[in-house]
Amino acid sequence: MISLRPIVLAAGLALSVPALATGEAAEGPAFDQKLAACAACHGENGAKPIMAEYPIIAGQYADYLASALRAYRDGRRNNAVMASQLLALQLSDSDIDRLADHFSKQASPLAVLKAR
Repeated sequence: MISLRPIVLAAGLALSVPALATGEAAEGPAFDQKLAACAACHGENGAKPIMAEYPIIAGQYADYLASALRAYRDGRRNNAVMASQLLALQLSDSDIDRLADHFSKQASPLAVLKAR
């Protein structure tokens, strides 16, 4: 089994170093860095996760994505990778709404099956 700990640590460090260099440490990484952090696991535009266990977030309802991110951030939903990412990204409510809106508008490989 592959340990994700080094990947999460590297992602957190990669996000914090540019923030410190630009004086953004108090507000967290820039929004583009937050999008890139999501894409690191969920794939470009959230449509092609790097592991089968990671969900496709492209095309999901914005309110569902926002609710899930807030639940991870507030500890009501538990996942070690997401907890580490949210800690490193310092997502505000505004960030969560922007991320949810962005990913909800992306093309998704998911489909709704029609009842017969």
